[in-house]
Amino acid sequence: MQPEFIIIHQEVAPYVAHIQLNRPKELNALNLELMAELRDALKALDADDNVRVVIISGNEKAFAAGADIKQMAGKTAMDMYNTDQFSTWDTIKKTKKPLIAAVSGFALGGGCELVMLCDMIVASETARFGQPEIKIGVMPGAGGTQRLTRAVGKALAMEMVLTGRFISAEEALRAGLINRVVPVELFLKEAIQLASEVAALSPLAVKMAKESVLKSFDSSLEEGLHFERKNFYLLFASEDQKEGMQAFVDKRTPVFKGQ
Repeated sequence: MQPEFIIIHQEVAPYVAHIQLNRPKELNALNLELMAELRDALKALDADDNVRVVIISGNEKAFAAGADIKQMAGKTAMDMYNTDQFSTWDTIKKTKKPLIAAVSGFALGGGCELVMLCDMIVASETARFGQPEIKIGVMPGAGGTQRLTRAVGKALAMEMVLTGRFISAEEALRAGLINRVVPVELFLKEAIQLASEVAALSPLAVKMAKESVLKSFDSSLEEGLHFERKNFYLLFASEDQKEGMQAFVDKRTPVFKGQ
């Protein structure tokens, strides 16, 4: 069954897939159906050996301008609790392969939170990031108070969350929220280039390295170092490690198979 609210481009480059959010009239507002389609697509791509990196984008005008407020406006606290919409986000967070957000235009509220679920972020000069939930009487609920603070620090996160102020791509770059800023006509091309660089490397090493970096956010330094070392040792059981090191000795380009 074809998804209604996303478009899946299976191979935009070798081993690189691209998921485009596709509710342009609503500025890609994240309704429950879109998020379920995104979750299911990522689960499938995560299990596909022909995919090593996934790019998520919107369009030039908006990555996603927030959650679908119309879908939530009349809900009660128990309605929201029973819907358990954040279980979808928890599943997306467990994606093992690298996720790259290609952002142009608005990335607000849930859109900003979805961007921050990704591992790297390429933004166009027109990108705007924000958590404006406070302006409609609520607050971020999908990680906006937590991931934003870890990315940009307490002072800027407090300002963005408590006032709803948007920040530009350049300010986001200076604050450490994103990786790079490019002209609007190049934002997707640049994301594909970055994804291709990662996809050319050992998929086993990439997944374990991602896992280890993320571990640093929910563990002490000692625990994180222990986790890192276990993954480092484990990679010596892989064919990719043998190929990578032998290729280095032979002064040739390695061919990684993810085994």
